[in-house]
Formats: sequence, C-alpha cells, structure tokens
Amino acid sequence: MFMTRFPTLPENTLAAVNVLGHWLAQNEFEGKPLPAQADCIVLAGNAVIPTIDAACELAASYKIPLAISGGIGHSTPFLYAAIARHPRYNKVRTTGRTEAAIIGDIARQFWKIPAEKLILEERSTNCGENARFSWALIRERSLDVKTLVVVQEPTMQRRTMATFARVLADTHDDVCCVSYPGFTPRLVNDSNTLTFLPKKEGLWPVERYLSLIPGELVRLRDDSEGYGPNGRGFIVHVDMPDEIARAWQVMQADETLIPTLRARALI
Repeated sequence: MFMTRFPTLPENTLAAVNVLGHWLAQNEFEGKPLPAQADCIVLAGNAVIPTIDAACELAASYKIPLAISGGIGHSTPFLYAAIARHPRYNKVRTTGRTEAAIIGDIARQFWKIPAEKLILEERSTNCGENARFSWALIRERSLDVKTLVVVQEPTMQRRTMATFARVLADTHDDVCCVSYPGFTPRLVNDSNTLTFLPKKEGLWPVERYLSLIPGELVRLRDDSEGYGPNGRGFIVHVDMPDEIARAWQVMQADETLIPTLRARALI
C-alpha cells in the first residue's frame, strides 16, 4: 500500500535523489533528436505509462518495428493497476495476461501500429530474460538490425542497457544499442509533499519510485552483492562515478527517508 502523499525532503537529500534518478535513467536523447534511423525498438515490459507511450510514439512516427518483452512476473500487478487507473487505456483487458500482450493491445489500438510491425515476447519474467528472449525473437525474424533502441522505465534503464550489452557480447552480434527511457523524472518539494516534474499520467507513486532507487544501485555494483561480472554475472561492468557514490551516501544518511521506506518494507 503506497502513501497518497510523501513528505518533503531536505534540499541536499532531494538533490541527491535527483542525481541518482538522472543517472539510472541513462537518457541518451535528453535534449537531442530521436533516432529516426534506428532499425528496431525493444520495449521491456513495465508499469510506467509515459515510457510505454514514448516507445509506441517512436515506433508509430518512424514506422520502426517494435519488440515488446514481458511475461507475467512479480511486477506485473503494477502494470494491471496502472492500466486500470489510466483514463484511456483502462478499457484494455489485463487480468491473467502477459505484459507484452497488454502493451501490444495499446500499441495496436491507440497508436495504430500494425501487427506486422510488432514482435511480442511473452515468456520473460526478469530483466535478463527481457534481453535474451527479445533479441532471440528479433534474430528469428531475420531483421537486419544495426541500431537498436532500448526502452525501459527510468529506474531500470541503466541496468537494462548493461544486460543487453552482456547478451550481445555473448552472441557476438555487432549491434549499437542506444538508451531511451522516454523521459527523465525529477522530484520537487511542493506544498508539503514530493511531486514529479514533468507531471505525467501513469507514473509510479513517489514512495515506490524512491524505494526502487536503492535496489538498482545494489544490483549495478560489480562485487559479490551485485549483478556485475564479479557478482552474479547478469550484466557487464558498470562504472559508478564518484558523484553517484556520494549521492548514494547522502540518501542513505537521511534521517527520515531511509527509515520511512524501511518501515514500510520497501527497501
């Protein structure tokens, strides 16, 4: 159960959270034109509607094939809930269906992407399988892909890119992956609560967004606790800049933020 309102944060903590969120999002097109010459887009299933919309808009505008990856996993109920709350997409059937099937309906019905431009991967239940299974389907289609746009919700974007790099290295495929979460979120203090800028329909509850950041930082580490080559081996090595390490220390040291999230079993 998530709070309707999350209390404001000290400015130094808020700045640290935004530094971490910006880094995790890895938006390579922030302030730049989108890659109209890309050969394919992969959208990893998630529950952040603006990310889903961004991938569909890119595919529809430039007639680029769109691979949607996602079975039924532990995060799927969040997608069901996001669709139920959405003013346009709430007519899409969700219960018992895969993330790829649901998002595929959105792509066809609301973005008018033809079925022949869609590749639905409905078996994956985690980030690693998103990369492996979707890339395998793209190869089965014999698509000539030299540039691949990878789209994932912002908190998971950097890890997803590292996962695709690992999969492509294992398959020895020469593909340029470019990173696009659709938008880069930023939190601001506003009238005694935290809120997102830009204001968009279908974002996480603030409390959930804050709870996701610590888990991603741990997974990106290249040590025995992380997912890098020196840990579980799911991703390529990811350099963690000093600025990110310092911001993480600030977030961990906050007297109210971490205890509040721990009290709700969110981290």
